[in-house]
Amino acid sequence: MTHANGGPGAGGRTPLTIFERSRPGRRAWSLPEAPASTSDVPKRFRRAAAPHLPEVSESMLVRHYTQLSERNFAIDNAFYPLGSCTMKYNPKVNDELAALPGFRDLHPDQPAADVQGALALLWAFERDLCEITGMHSATFCPAAGAHGEITALLMWRKYFAEHDNTRDTVIIPDSAHGTNPASVRMAGFKVVEVPSGSDGRVDVEALHELLGPHIVGLMITNPNTLGVFENRITQITEMVHDVGGFAYCDGANLNAIVGRARPGDMGFDVVHINLHKTFSTPHGGGGPGAGPLCVAEALAPYLPVPRVGRSEDGTFAWTSDDPHSIGPVHSVAGNFAVVVRAYAYLRRLGLEGLRRVSGMAVLNANYLKKLVDGRYKVPYAEGTMHEFVASGDFLRKHGVRTFDVAKALLDYGFHAPTVYFPLTVREALMVEPTETEAKETLDAFAEALIEIADTAEAGDGERLRTAPHTLPVSRLDEARAARQLKLRA
Repeated sequence: MTHANGGPGAGGRTPLTIFERSRPGRRAWSLPEAPASTSDVPKRFRRAAAPHLPEVSESMLVRHYTQLSERNFAIDNAFYPLGSCTMKYNPKVNDELAALPGFRDLHPDQPAADVQGALALLWAFERDLCEITGMHSATFCPAAGAHGEITALLMWRKYFAEHDNTRDTVIIPDSAHGTNPASVRMAGFKVVEVPSGSDGRVDVEALHELLGPHIVGLMITNPNTLGVFENRITQITEMVHDVGGFAYCDGANLNAIVGRARPGDMGFDVVHINLHKTFSTPHGGGGPGAGPLCVAEALAPYLPVPRVGRSEDGTFAWTSDDPHSIGPVHSVAGNFAVVVRAYAYLRRLGLEGLRRVSGMAVLNANYLKKLVDGRYKVPYAEGTMHEFVASGDFLRKHGVRTFDVAKALLDYGFHAPTVYFPLTVREALMVEPTETEAKETLDAFAEALIEIADTAEAGDGERLRTAPHTLPVSRLDEARAARQLKLRA
């Protein structure tokens, strides 16, 4: 039985499709009569029949798309504790500022003289990011964190082509983001893995055995993907520098230390920043993003072009003439509207505000970890920063996997945390609450996780294995869906 309005509160009944709402003669629009034309559309371009479109009123059309939007899970409507991805609230004032006509109506091919305000913003934000990270120069060209990775690796490749063309290997920790080794291979280098020690940090002795004159550099996340700070990081970067390599900081977890610790002070030569993670710009959905890359002075000449330069008279211009540059890596100089949002976020908070951001992110993660630890094992509980990794391995004896926990959380109104990553933890649940969630939300999420464990241990694993039960779409065969895409009926 269908619900007359087809809304989300249909009591479990199937909503009407827009074609089921259609009635002949209804219109959601009105247009004036077209003027008579002296030229006909060529016959080969004419339709043989009218398009099969629904006929609905404007109110029905608006309700249809509003109800479709309510099926999306977003940070604006619920808690989204996606570990490593930092899905935190995006302040709407930043969207308004990015939509100001002076920003919104720009075109990338406008003369520099006409876009001085935009260039001044990029120049100032570059200075700010360099101060925050302890670096010399930056570029906004990369459109995401992984794009920043490949940009840095191409810079390394060109640097060593000019200085030492025998190096061919990049070291990656076993807990690294999957994009790290993928970027290394795309840049034409070999990948070698360094294991973690019992504390979840890089095994320094194992790293020593891997180092040599063939090493291009090391890529490492700090804090790492277990949510643990690499407390021997200066020793690690010194070891890499001693063999002539570069140290790369994957800045995905900068939200944990922003305003408190700088990658440059840890010995890193390059760091990318995921603006959507630390500076609260929109995230996900395949839309435009930004992954600025900040580098030490030795690598600055190799940054991609164009870049913003400032003249002695205070005016700004694009520069593209550095002979060492790797050239363009984006069709224009990055996704400007995202950068505007991030700049507004930074300017509103200031350095002290950023310190509060990282402090609250760490506090929330440790609070939530304390609530669930003991019910779910937290194998690397010491020194938790902005996120932690719990294990649902104990549920396997009840026929329940971490994947089932993730699906069951949807019935409680929560998005699942990251699951099965990092690979160093069996049945991993990687939880990042961020600084923008209230204590009540964290309490409710912990209660849901504990209740799911209770359900499994009470023998009702089938309910979890078939979850979710309250959403418009139930459990999907995700492997089949990925291999046999069917995007329409």
